[in-house]
Amino acid sequence: MEKDSLIVLSGGMDSTTMLYEYASRIALAVNFSYGANHNLREAECARYNCRRLGIELVEIDLGFIGRYFESSLLSGADAIPEGNYDDGNMRSTVVPFRNGIMLSVAAGLAESRGLSTVMIANHSGDHSIYPDCRPAFINAMGQAIDAGTYEHITLSAPYTSLTKNQIAVRGRDLGVDYSHTYSCYKGGEKHCGRCGTCVERREALLAAGLEPDC
Repeated sequence: MEKDSLIVLSGGMDSTTMLYEYASRIALAVNFSYGANHNLREAECARYNCRRLGIELVEIDLGFIGRYFESSLLSGADAIPEGNYDDGNMRSTVVPFRNGIMLSVAAGLAESRGLSTVMIANHSGDHSIYPDCRPAFINAMGQAIDAGTYEHITLSAPYTSLTKNQIAVRGRDLGVDYSHTYSCYKGGEKHCGRCGTCVERREALLAAGLEPDC
C-alpha cells in the first residue's frame, strides 16, 4: 500500500493506536506542542512509537496557544479538574479551536509533502465536551481542507464513532504497548489517576483486559 497519509500524533492512546493500525499507509506524523501540561510526556511517547515503526515525526511548536488562549489545560497541574471525563467541569480543559488550528497546519504540511490524506484520532467520548472533535466539525473541516488545497486533501477520522474502550481493544489486538503512551492532563511523571483523562484511560485498559497504570 502506498504511504500517502499524515497523522496528527499526540502520543496518547487514541492517536498511537491509529498510528499502529494504519502504519502501512502513514508516511509522516506530526506532534504539536502548545503549552499544555502534558505536551512533554506525550511528545516522548510519540518519538518512541515513531522510531519503533520507522515513521518520520515532525514536531511543531504552537506556543502562541499557551500564551494567548484560556484553558485549565494551559494553566498548570493544579488547575486541572478531577472526576469523570464527561462531567461538566471538564469543559474547562477545552483549548479553543485546538483541532482546527492543528488540522490547518497538518493540511499545509501534507500538501507540502505531496501526501493526500490527513488523519486525526478523535473519538465518540470526546463529543460531549470538545466541539472540535464532533462529527459536524470533522465534516466541515474536511470540506475546508478539500476546498483549500490544490490536490484536494482528504481528512480521515476513522475513530469518530468509536469509544475509547473500543479503541483500546483494537490496540490490544495490534499489540500496542500502552505504557509508551501518556494521557494525564496534570503532566506529572506518572499518571495521577484522578483527572478525567486518567479515569477514562483506566476504564479503557480494563475493558480491553489490560493492566491499568493509573
